[in-house]
Amino acid sequence: MTTNTAWSTEPERGNLFVLRLMANIGLKLGWHAGHAMLFPVAFTFMTTAPRLQREAARRYLTRALGRKARWRDEYRLYFAFSSTLLDRVFLLTGRSAGYKIEIQGREQILRALGAGRGLILLGAHIGNFDALRAVAGSGAPVEIRALMHLENAPSTHRLFNSLDPARAAAIIRLGRPEAMLEAKECLDRGGMLGILGDRAVRGERSVSVDFLGVPAPMPAGPIQLAAVLGAPVFFCVGIWLGPRRYVLRFESFAERVVLDRSRREAALAEWLGQYAGRLEALCRAHPYNWFNFFDFWQELPKAPP
Repeated sequence: MTTNTAWSTEPERGNLFVLRLMANIGLKLGWHAGHAMLFPVAFTFMTTAPRLQREAARRYLTRALGRKARWRDEYRLYFAFSSTLLDRVFLLTGRSAGYKIEIQGREQILRALGAGRGLILLGAHIGNFDALRAVAGSGAPVEIRALMHLENAPSTHRLFNSLDPARAAAIIRLGRPEAMLEAKECLDRGGMLGILGDRAVRGERSVSVDFLGVPAPMPAGPIQLAAVLGAPVFFCVGIWLGPRRYVLRFESFAERVVLDRSRREAALAEWLGQYAGRLEALCRAHPYNWFNFFDFWQELPKAPP
C-alpha cells in the first residue's frame, strides 16, 4: 500500500486563457474555426509543458504503443486532448449538431436500470466523459451525477460550469462529509453515479498493480467507494475517434464489488487489477486518448521547489 500524491500536488497550468479563447472563437465563429485553432494550441500546450510532464507523457506513450514514442506521437496526444477540450465547450452548451456519438452497451445499461437499481459508472481520464452528458441531454431516463475532486483545476471547472450551469448541480464534490449521503441518495433514486478511477488525491491510499507492463500505484478510493455503496458497476468511457466522433462504451464490471473482511487487501488488489486491465486494453487500442499528464508510475525525480 502506498500514498499517491503525484496528481493532486500538480498546480493548475496557465492554459485558462487559451481555453477561454477557444471557447469564444468556437461559440462565436463555429466549430470549424475552433478546430483550426487546435493545431497551434496543441503545439503550445506541448512545447510549454514542464519538462517532467513531457517526459511522463513520453514514457506512457512508449508503453502504450509498444515502441519508443516519437515527437509526432507526443503531438498527437496533446492534439487529442485539445480536441476534447473544444468538444466539451460545444457539448456542454448543447451544440451537438454535427457530432457522431456511437453508444456501445446501451442494452446492458437499460436492462440494469430496468431493475430499478442505481448504477455506478467507473470511468477513467480517457477521451471525453462529457460525451455522456450529451447523450443524457437527449433524453437519458434517469438522473446522472458525478463524484469529483475539484481542487486541482478550479478555474477550469468554473469555466465549464459557466457554459452549462446544470453541470455544477450534477457534481458531488468529494472530500465533504455529505458527499457519501448525496451519492447514496442518487443511487436510491435509481440514478447513475459516475466516478473516474485513475487519479488519486493527496493522502489517498493506492495499491501497486500491473499497468502497461510496469507496477503502478492505482488509487483505492473508487473501488472502496463502490464496495460501500453496493450498486452494480459498469466500466464507462467516451473514446475520441477523431473530429466530432466518439464512441461511448458501457461494459459490465461487477454486479457488486465485495471486499471480504478476511481478505480485504487481497480482494482490493484483485479488483484494482481488473480495472487496470480494462484501462490497459483501451490505452493500447487508443493510445492518444489517455490524458494523465503527470508521473503516473512515480518513477521520475521530483522537480526542484
